Amino acid sequence: MTRSTTFRADRRRTMAVAAGGASLALVLAACSGGGDGGGDGGGDTATPSIDCAPYEEFGDIDGTSVHVYTSIVDPEGATMQASFEPFTECTGVEIEYEASREFEAQLLVRIQAGNLPDIAFLPQPGLLRTIVEDTGTIVPAPDAVAANVDEFFEPSWKEYGTVDGTFYAAPMDANVKSYVWYSPSAFADAGYEVPETWTELMDLTAQIQSDIGGPPWCAGVESGDATGWPGTDWVEDMMLRTGGPEVYDQWYTHEIPFNDPQVVEAFDAAGEVLKNPDYVNAGLGGVDSITTTPWTDAGFGLLDGSCYLHRAANFYQTQFPEGTDVSEDGDVFAFYLPTDQTDIKPVEVGGTFAAAFDDRPEVQAFQTYISSADWANTKALSTPNGGWVNANLQLDPENLSTDFDKLSAQILADPAAVSRFDASDLMPGEVGAGTFWTGIVEWLTGSSTQDVVDKIEASWPSS
Repeated sequence: MTRSTTFRADRRRTMAVAAGGASLALVLAACSGGGDGGGDGGGDTATPSIDCAPYEEFGDIDGTSVHVYTSIVDPEGATMQASFEPFTECTGVEIEYEASREFEAQLLVRIQAGNLPDIAFLPQPGLLRTIVEDTGTIVPAPDAVAANVDEFFEPSWKEYGTVDGTFYAAPMDANVKSYVWYSPSAFADAGYEVPETWTELMDLTAQIQSDIGGPPWCAGVESGDATGWPGTDWVEDMMLRTGGPEVYDQWYTHEIPFNDPQVVEAFDAAGEVLKNPDYVNAGLGGVDSITTTPWTDAGFGLLDGSCYLHRAANFYQTQFPEGTDVSEDGDVFAFYLPTDQTDIKPVEVGGTFAAAFDDRPEVQAFQTYISSADWANTKALSTPNGGWVNANLQLDPENLSTDFDKLSAQILADPAAVSRFDASDLMPGEVGAGTFWTGIVEWLTGSSTQDVVDKIEASWPSS
């Protein structure tokens, strides 16, 4: 889409009328069907129009610009920039988009040098907290953003963008980590059904093991300097299921010690699979092979039939070889990691947050846009090949282009869902990106649960 340099108020009013004045409604001009599910969403989509009224409070900002700094490079960067076009159409504000694979390190360097972007897309709450507490350069989010997040997101998402009682950053994308990947055809051929409780999942595991005479699960936690992190996701998911959300919160905030019996219970629940040689590591070796198997490759056995079950986040879909059909009737698909809890459905999540270093009106207007339901739906429509989802409760799943993305959105929007952010990303770096990772490796190579959690607890910083 192109836009004239001068964008007048009458045009903005026209777009607001075109959107019918409904802040949540998108006028989807010439938008193709989008999703019988398994493919790329089918065809081209015109840029949707949005309601421009929410941006009038920021005054005449036509002709200004907002500098965004992020780690989201092409091809994902291109779809991100496309999602900003309706905002520019409404306001006349140009978005200057800069992406770098060295974002996290370079952002801190820029802050120290006083070379600040207007907006940074932060990949974890821990980085937000570090910048706020150590530099004070991030400004609080405006009231309009807070109102959007209050209206459109589960309360926990606002908490992750909050530091010491002040709300700074709205959530953007969302990763759903509570998934088990499987082969639909392998299940169908063997007569297996997707389990709906943790007990059923363990029963299915035992059944598959008996049927094939070998382990059904495949796993890998090797990730270079970050080796161990996929194992922390396992423990975190189990903590949500054995201890519940309140204990989970007490754990990552250190209100209970890392070696609390409830933490031991979560490790041992994960160990029902990860430390059981009868159940793991299908086609890859024994339990100790988990630590040397790259996490990127660990689930490939689903494609050749050597593995039946693999726990990994929604973003694992991008690891399968090109041409893999990720759909309910395709080569691979995933189901929600079930729980025996009857009152809630715990979901471990990750995500990106938009933080501002300046409070100019155009910056605040842009923050308001990307915290809105309009942006969530526009971004979905701008991502025809899938691989993106948002926790906004007003995101229409039909705007997502794949069955799998729709499943992620449905899980996040489920009234019974209770989302909690990846605990290791919320813990002090010495632990969450240090001894927790190395502890997983030690645990998988023979150390007892108690020895591992004692060692991690001893590493927790005193202040």
